[in-house]
Amino acid sequence: QVQLVESGGGSVQAGRSLRLSCHTSALTYSRYCMGWFRQAPGKEREFVSVIDVNRGTAYAESVKGRFTISQDIANNMVYLQMNSLKPEDTAMYYCAADISRAFCYDTPSEFGYWGQGTQVTVSS
Repeated sequence: QVQLVESGGGSVQAGRSLRLSCHTSALTYSRYCMGWFRQAPGKEREFVSVIDVNRGTAYAESVKGRFTISQDIANNMVYLQMNSLKPEDTAMYYCAADISRAFCYDTPSEFGYWGQGTQVTVSS
């Protein structure tokens, strides 16, 4: 059973930074894709970023150049560094894992394991 625990959310003003952390057992598998998704009230869950076992990454256009995903395999951690935050980044952020393949899709339905989420609120 894969476990994921997010932390690092909070309330910040626009232009500031936050780093989300996800402690997960998924990084012990030989194949995985780790993703960050977000969901704002009244909206569908949307793709933010992914990283695969070979450290390949992908980002949503809305966060490209501002967010950086990374992993620390030794400590079973996945991070999302979020810079230049905007009010439209406000959402619940979820860490997710897919351990069935070594590459990534960007659709939530491909991920079988999810954390409980951490709230990010950006004020103008």
